[in-house]
Amino acid sequence: MQTYIVLLRGVNVSGQKKIIMAELRKIIENIGFEDVKTYIQSGNIILKSTIKDPKEVASKVRNEIFASFGFDVYVLVKKYDELKLIFDNNPFTSPIDIENKKVYFALLEKEPKLEIIDEFRALKFVNDQFLVKNDCVYLNYLNGAGKAKLTNNLIERKLKVSATSRNYRTMIKLLEMAK
Repeated sequence: MQTYIVLLRGVNVSGQKKIIMAELRKIIENIGFEDVKTYIQSGNIILKSTIKDPKEVASKVRNEIFASFGFDVYVLVKKYDELKLIFDNNPFTSPIDIENKKVYFALLEKEPKLEIIDEFRALKFVNDQFLVKNDCVYLNYLNGAGKAKLTNNLIERKLKVSATSRNYRTMIKLLEMAK
């Protein structure tokens, strides 16, 4: 039985794509996943499955959300070790920035093409620091995420891959729940 961390993009944001987490847990259990847990309202799920391919897990969850709630959401699935590696490679480790909720992770569907990454690295954002490494854009929003210019939508558009972002504390909690 494999433990997966399932991340939904864009649910329960500004009244859009509303999903009650208790309902979400129920529908996910009904399609055969076990030990389903959710964390906060932004679409963070921990589950267990005998399915070996994370993309198959993502597809099943995405299809069931569409069937149950009537809208499509991007679903990213990671194994514990994958998410832990991403977390451990975070270059933004200032306790002050972490405490002030400035450190984020934009988790990418796949590693972008090298030439696209090079173009992206050339971008300058006065108050947003970032590092692209493998399938993550590490972010340090010096003025906070609410004032950031380097948004998840911009990351997706420039890198030409789907992404979903989580803050430092959420990453810690997901790793704790999945362990």
